[in-house]
Amino acid sequence: MGRQKTVQKKLQPYEIGELDQYLFGQGTHYEIFRKMGAHKAVQKKQEGVYFAVWAPNAQAVSVIGEFNDWNEQAAPMKKAGPIGVFETFVPGAKIGQLYKFFIVGMNGEHIYKADPYANEAELRPGTASRITDIGDYKWKDTTWMKNRQKFDETKDAMAIYEVHPGSWMKHPATEENEKGFFNYRELAVKLAQYVKDMGYTHVELMGIAEHPFDGSWGYQVTGYYAPTSRYGTPQDFKYLVDYLHRQKIGVILDWVPAHFPKDAHGLANFDGTAVYEHADPRQGEHPDWGTKIYNYGRPEVKNFLIANALFWIEECHVDGLRVDAVASMLYLDYGKNDGQWVANKYGGNQNLEAIEFFKHLNTVVLGRNHGTVMIAEESTAWPKVTGKAEDDGLGFSLKWNMGWMNDFLEYMKLDPYFRKFNHNKMTFSMTYAYSEKYVLVISHDEVVHLKKSMLEKMPGELDDKFKNLKAAYTFMFCHPGKKLLFMGQEFGQLREWSEERELDWFLLGEEKHRDLKDFVQTLLKMYRKYPALYGTDTDPSGFEWINADDGDRSIYSFVRKSPTKRNNLLVVCNFTPVERPDYRVGVPKKKQYTLVLDENGQTAKKVFKAEKQDCDNRPFSFAYPLPAYGVAVFQY
Repeated sequence: MGRQKTVQKKLQPYEIGELDQYLFGQGTHYEIFRKMGAHKAVQKKQEGVYFAVWAPNAQAVSVIGEFNDWNEQAAPMKKAGPIGVFETFVPGAKIGQLYKFFIVGMNGEHIYKADPYANEAELRPGTASRITDIGDYKWKDTTWMKNRQKFDETKDAMAIYEVHPGSWMKHPATEENEKGFFNYRELAVKLAQYVKDMGYTHVELMGIAEHPFDGSWGYQVTGYYAPTSRYGTPQDFKYLVDYLHRQKIGVILDWVPAHFPKDAHGLANFDGTAVYEHADPRQGEHPDWGTKIYNYGRPEVKNFLIANALFWIEECHVDGLRVDAVASMLYLDYGKNDGQWVANKYGGNQNLEAIEFFKHLNTVVLGRNHGTVMIAEESTAWPKVTGKAEDDGLGFSLKWNMGWMNDFLEYMKLDPYFRKFNHNKMTFSMTYAYSEKYVLVISHDEVVHLKKSMLEKMPGELDDKFKNLKAAYTFMFCHPGKKLLFMGQEFGQLREWSEERELDWFLLGEEKHRDLKDFVQTLLKMYRKYPALYGTDTDPSGFEWINADDGDRSIYSFVRKSPTKRNNLLVVCNFTPVERPDYRVGVPKKKQYTLVLDENGQTAKKVFKAEKQDCDNRPFSFAYPLPAYGVAVFQY
């Protein structure tokens, strides 16, 4: 009997075939965004657009848009294969046109949805998706991308400037631009200049993925694959990343896989059923936030998110993601009362599916992109957040050190008189400093919701506030861990941050604010100059207390050691307004100690010789008259 010949239709690069369906159904189609969504195509010599959407329980789906006058019957989509992907080709559809999916739900309801995989969205308050071609950008950051592969977050310097692009700097409002937003391209030039001049190594951008509401700061995402249209096109966004790279600045994005909003055009109840979220509200809703929780156990949902992380890193050249609200994903009872959550199969509160999701995500992203970082905003003591997935860790590169941040801010807010009773708040972090790979953060969360700006948190009159803040930043920059500072805190923004207005740049007309900015700039340059401050962040032998117990005087002294054993640093911080003219500091070795920074910033490099005199339980020491709120960093 002769074998029957089956003729296989040759698939176009954009079309979804059996293998695509299989991988998507397994949760391992890492470039699914090249297939789903809207892609420019030619069929039978006709130019048009190929559309594909996943709506597993829909009765029918069609694509409506400017190309067919939003006619619900004009472009029906056919189901391709068993897992619920619908596709069609629309001849004559063009780049720049708006569209949505019209879905007839399982119960016959009519639903209008933006495209989950769209690369561009209509400017809010509009909610349609826009056909775009993101593949035609000509990158110029080859040198950066090549060098990136060698970057090692455990040994290299990282000082991150956290920026909300819509409120960092604004134009005066006009009719065309009522919010005064900078376009991504304008922002690129201004931001790069400022960040480079200050000495930061990276920027972390908030609110880049498309979101309907300005006041959510970008944490309520409706377009995961679309850079927000508030500041321009996807090409403009790529230009921003490209330009920052050419100025040797890394780019990290805030990424929100923990939850999504209920907006009618978004992912919630996508085809009339729970597609992206859990159907059971005890698993699928955050009561506190009024948002939906992803179903991390569903392969296609997991695929949507992992491919999205890869989209930003591989397609848009971003250098890392800061993953928001990790704790809310790990704990099934996060922010919930009894009866509002469902235990896992072992009866515990750990979200086993989310744990597996993180291991999968981080292994794939970091395995495919050497030199990139995945940073966890995880606020509990969950073990091994930065441990390797094969050792039962979650596989993140770094974790925000929220414990340090809370203790540090509590201490700094205190009237100096009471600091002596809280001395351990500043030393406690060293008991766990090497349990994870940390970033020390003072983020946007700390300067909103009546928490006051960093300067306003400080005790005393205005003059004291500045002195306190300088001492605080010195301690922060010399403590082990990478650094992150939210915009405006470097020059002493007085008001709390609001997304509605630009930073108070006018303050730089005043000497004290200018002086603080210069001081932070000096700290950043010192931080990058001395590997002692970053090269041993994850190595316990790189840190040593000289005196951790000088609570009565609220003075801390410690050493940071360089990986090369040369140019080590001795750090002294006085957190009271009392000068100590008779201060002595014990030292590790009988050497010369050169002052490289004091509370005034740049210094004439004074040299101090260690003498044979016991101090701080050490045989050698030297005298250094320590001013009120004085700081001193010595190189030896």
